[in-house]
Amino acid sequence: MTNELIAAAFIAWLIAGVGALTGRGLILGRVLLFAGCVAAICGAIMGLPDGSPVANLPTALAGGPVKFLLAPAALWLLGFGAAPAALACALAPPSSNSQAGWLFGAAMSLVGALGVFGLQDGVSFLIAWEIMSFGGAVLIMSEKLSSEVGRPVLFMLGSLEVGAVALIAAVLLLASRADGFDFGLFHTTAAGLPAMIAVLVGLLLIIGFGAKLGLLPFYEWFPNLYGSGSGASGVLLSGIVLNAAFFGLSRGLLDWLPAGNADGTAGLGTFLLIVSVISAILTALYAFQQEDWRSLLSFSSAENASVAAAMLGATLMFRGDGQRELASLAWTVALLHLAAHALAKGGLFLTADGVYRATGGYNIFHSDLLRRSSWVFGFGALFAAMSLAAMPPQAGFVSEWYVFQTVFQGFHLGTVADRLAMALAGAGLALTAAIAFATFVKVFGIGLLGRSTRRVTPVSAGNAIVVGLLGLSVAILAVGMPAWLDSLRVAVASAFNTQAASEMHDGLLLVPLTAKFAFISPTLLVVVMPLLAILPILLILANRRYAVRRAPVWYGGFDHDPERASTTALTFSNAMRTFYSFIYRPTEEVKSEARGVEYFVHRLRFNHDVAPIFGPYLFAPITRAVYSLANRLRALQSGHLNFYLSLIGGLLVIILALTLI
Repeated sequence: MTNELIAAAFIAWLIAGVGALTGRGLILGRVLLFAGCVAAICGAIMGLPDGSPVANLPTALAGGPVKFLLAPAALWLLGFGAAPAALACALAPPSSNSQAGWLFGAAMSLVGALGVFGLQDGVSFLIAWEIMSFGGAVLIMSEKLSSEVGRPVLFMLGSLEVGAVALIAAVLLLASRADGFDFGLFHTTAAGLPAMIAVLVGLLLIIGFGAKLGLLPFYEWFPNLYGSGSGASGVLLSGIVLNAAFFGLSRGLLDWLPAGNADGTAGLGTFLLIVSVISAILTALYAFQQEDWRSLLSFSSAENASVAAAMLGATLMFRGDGQRELASLAWTVALLHLAAHALAKGGLFLTADGVYRATGGYNIFHSDLLRRSSWVFGFGALFAAMSLAAMPPQAGFVSEWYVFQTVFQGFHLGTVADRLAMALAGAGLALTAAIAFATFVKVFGIGLLGRSTRRVTPVSAGNAIVVGLLGLSVAILAVGMPAWLDSLRVAVASAFNTQAASEMHDGLLLVPLTAKFAFISPTLLVVVMPLLAILPILLILANRRYAVRRAPVWYGGFDHDPERASTTALTFSNAMRTFYSFIYRPTEEVKSEARGVEYFVHRLRFNHDVAPIFGPYLFAPITRAVYSLANRLRALQSGHLNFYLSLIGGLLVIILALTLI
């Protein structure tokens, strides 16, 4: 039944994409995209915990059959990625420039992600990977919410093509050793790979999939690209697409490479851990400074992907050290983290679309939107923000707690260098969590709670419902975590031959393999927290005879203006910007405009920004080199017939010389 549901999802997405090309039946296309996502979710539920059976597709590539198989981990990531995608497709983006183009891009992203999850050979996998990247570009190009949408899309495609070249090289290296492109052959020949080849393949895989996950330096394409599209596009890119990229990296490093220490690949785990933690810190810092919903959430997506990649690095380190139980713990935590992230980030991206529909923009400012909109919208956005801020009892708190419990186990590693790397990673992840907490306090407190006198339209009922559903899903994931962990037991057992998923909970208690080390219980928290709230409620009721006195805040002797006196997104983040100025390298520019006499200022313009790290020192030199080379090669397009004839004559002489040799 699982394969039938997945096939139905594929057909629905394909028909929606083809229909969108004709520009007709757009409502039907949205329905088909939604129905395909629902079918994918049902297929994931039906297939877990065992996975789907192998399906032989009626085609062949590179001289071999094309097979489709969804492993339990793939079903897990597919299901949680498809849930917010279904609601995003049902709601549709707020822009009306090209609904047909957006539907086509969404269909291609979903079809490509499905291929990345399930195709079992290198050739078809790379095709699916390119389709997924192409779909993301079409998504953003079709919306035209930015005056310069082409440049961010080209930057993304250029970054992803660097990753695609790395993936092609990795697949070719593995295929040459396995005498075929089938992933089963890769797994079989992994133990016999020479150390240098294994390390090279591992680095290529990290580059290839890291370009999509946002590992440094590739996260710098995130803010401008996401900031050029809608929240609905962000749901797809940061949900099912991000999950597919992580699954590809996990499958490559765990299945296609040797598992032991003696082959020289043990350092890959440490390298991935270090790169991921640094990426998480930088993306969290830059997310905190953003004043646009989409840019902030895009950096947050790169941060959460980096945390999951760090857990994958810890998996490799523990597995290389012979600690299979701890390796399976770290890998399971990565899956939990991505599931929580997909739901919560989807909820906030659709919240951003609600802000756009109500205010006409995506800027984070005092809008008083929470008070003027449905309580369903408020609770959904609150639960999503709490999860991304790792606040109990939401799913993000559970996954972050598991992350720290995993790195705390670093003292089990055999070498001092590995133990030190794990300890420093824990410190870096703690800094990341603290900045993320402040970031989502800023988003929710200023972007939704902030009072304002300006008139805004309340969030529509449809937008409120989808945000509320995703927020509720985050809470359900946290409360039902003991049951969710049981659905991963086969995935963990097949990958590591352990029962870690079952050992990560003791009844309703969540534990890091043992209750003697630490434990929490979100399931019990949702019962205890309302009971604890009874005490302050009783105190309030007991003191009803004392009236609450309200007095205006002192405002320098001027009339009180709460909107002017309120904290803005800039002032909220300025202290961090000052403290980490060596990273941010902030810029400020003030221009005065005078009308008539220069002493009478008509307008002051204030611009501020933070400088990217890799842009000036990595991407800009590459860009200049490409332009320089292009200018030198312009002579080939001179238009002179004699020049072209001389080139042809030279080529003929070279060909003749080669034949004579």
